[in-house]
Amino acid sequence: MEDKNYAANDLLINEGVSFVGTAQVSGCAKVNGSFTGELITETLVIGQTGRIKGLVRAKEIDVSGVLMDDVVCQGLLQIRNTGTVNGKLTYSDLDIERGGKFEGDISNKMI
Repeated sequence: MEDKNYAANDLLINEGVSFVGTAQVSGCAKVNGSFTGELITETLVIGQTGRIKGLVRAKEIDVSGVLMDDVVCQGLLQIRNTGTVNGKLTYSDLDIERGGKFEGDISNKMI
């Protein structure tokens, strides 16, 4: 999911940028900064410096940074060796690399 090409329907939050609010992204959301609020997207990539707190709904999620609160992933959620997920997680498929962290409530039942 580390594609350097971005489409017009993608969202990029760079390191040093903070966003507070709601975003609905039909493409890929890549977060290297800070996002607080509600994020609905097709694909979510959280870089090592990225931090998300709030409600997240996505088909695919790749976490190298921090993801907190309420997460719904309809497909594969990958927690990389530098990644941390903390909160309530509902997922379809989960992959946690050695060193990756999860803490909270977990369910593999999709709603």
